[in-house]
Amino acid sequence: MRNILVIGGGAAGMLAALFAARGGARVTLLERNEKLGKKVYITGKGRCNLTNVAEGEDFLRCVERNRRFLYAALANLDSRGMMELMEGLGVPLKVERGGRVFPVSDRASDVTGGLRRELERLGVRIRYEARVEALILEEGRCAGARLSGGEKLPADAVILCTGGLSYPSTGSTGDGYRLAEQAGHSVQKPLPSLVPIETKESWPGTLSGLSLKNVALRAWREGGKKRKPFFDEQGEMLFTHFGVSGPLVLTLSCKLPEELSGVRMAIDLKPALDAQTLDNRLLRDFREMSRKKLGSVMDGLTPHSLGQQILLLAKISPETPVNSVTAEQRAEILRLLKELPLTPKATRGFDEAIVTRGGVNVREVDPSTMESKRAKGLYLAGELLDVDAQTGGYNLQIAFSTGALAGKSAAEVEE
Repeated sequence: MRNILVIGGGAAGMLAALFAARGGARVTLLERNEKLGKKVYITGKGRCNLTNVAEGEDFLRCVERNRRFLYAALANLDSRGMMELMEGLGVPLKVERGGRVFPVSDRASDVTGGLRRELERLGVRIRYEARVEALILEEGRCAGARLSGGEKLPADAVILCTGGLSYPSTGSTGDGYRLAEQAGHSVQKPLPSLVPIETKESWPGTLSGLSLKNVALRAWREGGKKRKPFFDEQGEMLFTHFGVSGPLVLTLSCKLPEELSGVRMAIDLKPALDAQTLDNRLLRDFREMSRKKLGSVMDGLTPHSLGQQILLLAKISPETPVNSVTAEQRAEILRLLKELPLTPKATRGFDEAIVTRGGVNVREVDPSTMESKRAKGLYLAGELLDVDAQTGGYNLQIAFSTGALAGKSAAEVEE
């Protein structure tokens, strides 16, 4: 019977331990926290958006980096397989908008609880508050791990599932990068992803807390002949004291280049109307309310505080009588409604990032098994790898899939 160590008890680690144990191995799961799946508890605002019903190419289209690396992992355990697994463990699921999958109870603890009970049933030894200091490497092979207290744990295989750097309060402090580098791996610079964006403009702070629905957010790089956006999607977002956040912004953040100079953003507050149609509406509103002040007309177009801000940017007083608004002023209001400009200054830090972008170079990992190409007997899975996706349950599914394949592969190796 193979003796397998799994380092990290998050989404990838729990699945790695589960599949290794189901494969007949003797498994020890090392978790540095006092409980398993600490980050899983806070996903989906505590409801745990554990996967997405998208399959095949539809799923892969939402993976931002190294999607081809995931073919074998998803073939082994895709979203349908993950849903069947959880429901088989007594956790009924439901599908919500955008294909997002949640437990019916809306409790993330049901997901971690179901997995923990199965690990215990399978005889997996779970050691809490166990931090790994170093891997034990012998002649190019991983032969176990040494804990911070000095204890050595020999193993036939080690599966590294320590996560990235997002939400460091959950224990994701980058230990896995150090351990992977010890085994000869290179690490693509970790960056926060699926994270709010700080803007150079300070005016969003005056609208902090204001949520926008059914708007379009675009982003492009300056300097090209054509201002072709690399991001152009509709949905929801909100203003914050430092800039912008919300679903649209988080998705944009995973597509931003590391160097933000030259990147520009704009919000289309009326994406359902083209410029001519919206201008016709402005003309009609101005005619019907010709004796009113401009500020009150703006209230019919946008939330009050945003309308006032647009007029401030347009350098037009809200006290201006509508019948005295010039064609140039109307054109400026139209431009701001269709293209409210913002300049990204930085993304927020790892404390607010849902996932980590970057990580262990996947070219150094066998995608068919998740085994290291640098050290035999070492397997890597989850957020530790340089694979990340958009919001909607994709990142947790990647962790589950790569963890499951690593566990299965480590248990199958012949003695």
